[in-house]
Amino acid sequence: MITWMQRHKKWLVITIWISTIAFVGAGFVGWGSYDYGSKGGAVAVVGDREVTVEEYQREYSSLYDQYARMFGNQFNQEMADKLKLKDAAYKLIIQKNLILSFADELGLDVTNEEIAKQLVLIPAFLKDGKFDKDTYIKVLQQNRSNPTEFEASVKRDLLLQKVESLFQIQANDKELENLNKLLFAEDKVSIKILNANNVKVNVTEEELKKYWEENKNSYVSEPTVKLAIEEINVEQGTFSEDELKEHYNNFKTDYRQEDGKLKSFDEAKEEMIQVLSEKATKKEALRKYLKLKKGEENFTKEVEVEESKLAYSAEGLEKIDGAVPGDILKPFINNGNYVVVKVLNKGLPKPLSYEKAKEQVAQNYEAVALNRALEKLSNEELENFSGKSLGYVSRDSYEKIPELQAQEALTFLNKLFSSTEKQGKVNLGNKIVLYKIEDTRLAQYDESKNEAVRSTVDKLLNQELINNLIKNLENRYEVQSSISLEE
Repeated sequence: MITWMQRHKKWLVITIWISTIAFVGAGFVGWGSYDYGSKGGAVAVVGDREVTVEEYQREYSSLYDQYARMFGNQFNQEMADKLKLKDAAYKLIIQKNLILSFADELGLDVTNEEIAKQLVLIPAFLKDGKFDKDTYIKVLQQNRSNPTEFEASVKRDLLLQKVESLFQIQANDKELENLNKLLFAEDKVSIKILNANNVKVNVTEEELKKYWEENKNSYVSEPTVKLAIEEINVEQGTFSEDELKEHYNNFKTDYRQEDGKLKSFDEAKEEMIQVLSEKATKKEALRKYLKLKKGEENFTKEVEVEESKLAYSAEGLEKIDGAVPGDILKPFINNGNYVVVKVLNKGLPKPLSYEKAKEQVAQNYEAVALNRALEKLSNEELENFSGKSLGYVSRDSYEKIPELQAQEALTFLNKLFSSTEKQGKVNLGNKIVLYKIEDTRLAQYDESKNEAVRSTVDKLLNQELINNLIKNLENRYEVQSSISLEE
């Protein structure tokens, strides 16, 4: 987890916006097994620094917020637990306190003036474009913090940035020029593209049966569901103009055109009559539901179908999916009428016989056979290679290979420049590209690419320095922990 984060962000740049302010407007999130019950106490001691529960909680909230922004609504506490976000937050806070202990040893400090300069940059604390003390205190209170705690966290983050600045290095102009040439080096290459049209396969019944035997667990039926169903018809009601207008005024935003514009009263009229009719029938549907549930009446229809073929609304499918055999579901609308459904049974997928699976087996095996034939042909062609010369190409010369789609060409070029072989092949799935490198040269210096090169090189250099610093500090300062991490 930590490795992933270190690869994808320069984590030591603990900016005010991410680390310290992430909880503003979001609050703290749940804790599970690491619930200490209060902000008091410490989760660790690093050197002479205590790592408080509040500091640890804020680190976790910050990480949680960052992942929630990346993954959106699909991110939740369960996913956070699977990603071991609590452990990641703990490791990060220990690493930060190792850096802070080093800052203490160096005699570095942060002044009140420096803290104040950061506070006035935070939008949540501004009113009419200016820092407002009352707003500042109110926002902190809403997030279960106070100025003393918050400013201490700002101070820690500024101190981390000061240490980081001591270890920032940049490639000089000559190094940048040489790296520019190297990163965009060019190969003179010849290629030959093979695809399914270059091979033929004759699949026998014996081969199909053998393939099915080896992979029969992959061929199973769809899960089924057996339902008892009762339908309650929604009769179209008669509603006065005043009733329709009142409904329209209260719920007009529910009635929209495909382009999102509101429907006029007349345009929405038919739809409103249906909605009001459904509402008028709902009591009858609920009465029917209660009688069916008590066993006073019986369902009139039973069906057993594959789950994928259930013809219900999203609401109905969701209810059925979450039900267990024996459940009777409250009435829901389907195709303009109410239905009450009882889940009688849910059938698990079962292995398919060869005859039932044969069509799918044939499709899959043909793809496998074609790939094998293509692989065999590519080995033969490579021994006596004769291809089309592309001239000199770089990693971004995808337009020089029109026979491949842009993404295929970029994939090929990336693998070409990652290879140490002068002759070889790149498998693109349904195509194989044979290649032979005839010459290699450094690229012409392109100043326009300097910024991209500098950014990449600086990140690599500084990340390596910080990683080495952390390793050194782990041996320099004692860490006393009150948490056992799950590896």
